[in-house]
Amino acid sequence: MKSLRGERLSSEYQKAVYEIISTTLKDRTDKIKGLVSITGADVSPDLKNAKIYVSILAKNKEEEQATFDELAAHAGFIRHELAHMMRSRTVPEIRFFKDGSMEYGEKIDRIIKQLEEKENGEGGQHDPG
Repeated sequence: MKSLRGERLSSEYQKAVYEIISTTLKDRTDKIKGLVSITGADVSPDLKNAKIYVSILAKNKEEEQATFDELAAHAGFIRHELAHMMRSRTVPEIRFFKDGSMEYGEKIDRIIKQLEEKENGEGGQHDPG
């Protein structure tokens, strides 16, 4: 179970990483395309590692992958910026992970819509009476 301090730090890192990506990093490189969301952060208890979960909404899979690769390539820069923002003794090494929850949610929504359309289409053919 995560300590209260660990949860608080994870939340702060999530906000700070998003801020760095959406401002400083976007100014530094033009390879970040689409909408980048930081969906979670998990800082290890010893504060040496942080997993940052990212969801990217881009025009296509290639653009999404290129944006993810650019984030991963700039992990050191983001860590450096975090050190200035957080003012803590240790700043964890950052590793990015794709969060597929938005894609999964969209897939479920599509399936539900298809089922509703089928149900409504079949319901219109039968006259209850």
